[in-house]
Amino acid sequence: VMGGQYQPVGHSHVLQNIFDFGMSVQEAIDFPRAFILENDYQFEKSIPEDILLDLKSRGHQISYSDHAHGGGQAILIDRKNGVLIGGSDPRKDGCAIGY
Repeated sequence: VMGGQYQPVGHSHVLQNIFDFGMSVQEAIDFPRAFILENDYQFEKSIPEDILLDLKSRGHQISYSDHAHGGGQAILIDRKNGVLIGGSDPRKDGCAIGY
């Protein structure tokens, strides 16, 4: 996942979605993103408004971001089945290629 200050957070989000939540590579990349910057929680517009309102009611400073948080491609090596499983972020240009 590329994306300036979001990059290390984005890597963590994608890996957590795959390993902790059992998502496919594509599902993990597609998942809505949020990022905190200078005490402001910035959310992509695909995150439901009720979640933002709940956080706001708890005292968090929140906003929708006008741009995507990062973008990237990934390839998972499935050694058991001998295949590569790729995913590509629709937020940005690119593709996952491996052989």
